[in-house]
Amino acid sequence: MLWLKALHVVFAVTWFAGLFYLPRLFVYHVATHDAPGLARFIVMERRLYFIMSLGALLTVLLGAAMMVAAPAYLAMGWLRAKLLLVAVLAGYHGWCYHLMLRLRAAANRHSQRWYRLFNEVPGLLLLAIVILAVVKP
Repeated sequence: MLWLKALHVVFAVTWFAGLFYLPRLFVYHVATHDAPGLARFIVMERRLYFIMSLGALLTVLLGAAMMVAAPAYLAMGWLRAKLLLVAVLAGYHGWCYHLMLRLRAAANRHSQRWYRLFNEVPGLLLLAIVILAVVKP
């Protein structure tokens, strides 16, 4: 179980690193107007999205393996709340994909300021998820 938990945390860190950096790339992408710069951001966003998606997949699979190994945890309210927040995080991840495709197609509807605010969401989710997992209120 400890190996599963350790790897779960490692891949969660990978996932969150991507979720923190991808919207920051969106901020820079929106501010860029030259063709080579835009092409560079498209490549960077696509590569980062792949890496963070791999982190997300492994985080979820290892979390599921821990629940299979210790199904009694599912009865605990803190874990159900954490799983709900992870579902919200997965939705945010999907929203990032949608935004990435819109930027790639030059169909962006948002300002740099909007992306800066959007970039704060994973930090709030991280705070809540870690508190639930460590403190278990």
